[in-house]
Amino acid sequence: MAGRPLEPRWLRSYPSWVPATLPLPTESLIDRFEASARRRPAVPAICYFDRVITFEELDAYASRFAALLERRGIGPGDRVALYLQNVPQFFIAALGAWKRGAIVVPLNPMFKQQELAFHLEDSGATVLVCLEHLYESCAASVIANSAVEHLFTTNEIDFLTASSAAAIPTLGGASKLRIPDGVDLIETLRSQEISGSARRPVTAEDVCCLSYTSGTTGTPKGAMGTHGHFLYNAEVYRTWMRLGDADSILGAAPLFHITGMVAHLAAAAATGIPVVLFYKFDPVQAFEAIDRWRPTMTVAAITAFIALKNHPDAKRHDLRCLERCYSGGAPIAPSTTAAFEEQFGVYIHNIYGMTESSSPTHAVPLGTRAPVDPQSGALSVGLPIPGCDVRIVDLEDSSREVDMGEAGELAVRGPMIFKGYWNRPEASARAFVDGYYLTGDVVTSDERGFFYVVDRKKDVIIASGFKVWPREVEDVLYQHPAVKEAAVVGVPDDYRGETVKAFVSVNAGYERTTESELIDHCRQRMAAYKYPRAVVFVDELPKTPTGKFLRRELRARSG
Repeated sequence: MAGRPLEPRWLRSYPSWVPATLPLPTESLIDRFEASARRRPAVPAICYFDRVITFEELDAYASRFAALLERRGIGPGDRVALYLQNVPQFFIAALGAWKRGAIVVPLNPMFKQQELAFHLEDSGATVLVCLEHLYESCAASVIANSAVEHLFTTNEIDFLTASSAAAIPTLGGASKLRIPDGVDLIETLRSQEISGSARRPVTAEDVCCLSYTSGTTGTPKGAMGTHGHFLYNAEVYRTWMRLGDADSILGAAPLFHITGMVAHLAAAAATGIPVVLFYKFDPVQAFEAIDRWRPTMTVAAITAFIALKNHPDAKRHDLRCLERCYSGGAPIAPSTTAAFEEQFGVYIHNIYGMTESSSPTHAVPLGTRAPVDPQSGALSVGLPIPGCDVRIVDLEDSSREVDMGEAGELAVRGPMIFKGYWNRPEASARAFVDGYYLTGDVVTSDERGFFYVVDRKKDVIIASGFKVWPREVEDVLYQHPAVKEAAVVGVPDDYRGETVKAFVSVNAGYERTTESELIDHCRQRMAAYKYPRAVVFVDELPKTPTGKFLRRELRARSG
């Protein structure tokens, strides 16, 4: 592109072990997993509470599931929906589906009937793998009107002894259920023969997953990620974080989300290292998993780290094994990472990505402290990963790049960017300009190549003609010791056009904090048009499962 430097400036900030580019995948993710299973058959692939499943066992389970799918006529391109928590069955079903060349559709286990019905209808899934209690509470009333023809049910305690399951509070005293309409997945797999013909040829170009966008701004769309996309970013994780045979991954992110799919499942499958699972995130169970298995790497929403930091028993646990600790999915205040490091001796590196990029496009180098933007106060999300080509384009004219240091919309392209949205050619076309995916995030960058997310393009507040980025106001609010979480939105104002309004939850011991105290705190630190004119105290801020604030819901509360 004319006018651009031959070598991106961020390459000069790369650690010595990170190359400018990585080889493009020539095989599928399932090919790589099978190679890992052959190389390390006796090594744990999954540590689920006190149960260990080796790579050899996991590969065998996946092959048996592929044989089950073959018997039912499921093959390349068919969609297999997974309505599960972070359980071993998620790995088994995903890997088994990929052996058949099928496409995995991960579903949020918090979906209610209407949400589940939409995703099943939109994806056209003909297979549903479902937790028993989710079938009874939700799926039973939905699948009759969907394309689902094959139902496999399973239970979170299927790999546990009765005594160990009973001692785990997050499993809520779960017990086996009999679902007459479905096939018991694990019970059937234990007697299923492996079929050599069930394994189909799969290429890097084949779609492996429909990962649905969160839908915070409208109807969710299925992003088509290929085996090559997932495997490329699995290699990014392995290289960037220096993952080797001695490492293991704490599965703190939900597997149905792109972070869990790539940073946990794909990275472990490609590298041949264990993933520690504990059903769903809970600080007590996370602490116990860390104490027992001593994982060395994790990627999780900042809300998970905040929950660990604020737990009353936090001081009893040693987290220093997490030498490769990363957080993405939601903004991080510099004060939050500082407080976490002071308490646990663990530095949280920032990472940035999205559903459409198969997880990361940017990350802070391992062992490097993220710089802070002096203008906005934002913590850097890091450098573009190897092979990621980046533009910052004008907010009004996406064909024009802005100067370094100027805020604009982040546009990215590379071997990690999705093929488009499932059955939505017009939305897919709108998402790209000159081959670059338009992220909707407003960013700046510095001379070293570090990028800073200022805010979402749609969230900018225009107060008295001036642009206010909610992130900047939130970061100032986080500097007050009372503030546990803060989200800022613009609300209509007859005089100013829009005015700044903050929603805040407070830390224990600060319940007497007043609205005027927080407003004054911001007034002393910000320009007059930026500080909030109203502060609303809430017990908890509404979020997506990955920790992003639902600003649309907050605006609705404001009338």
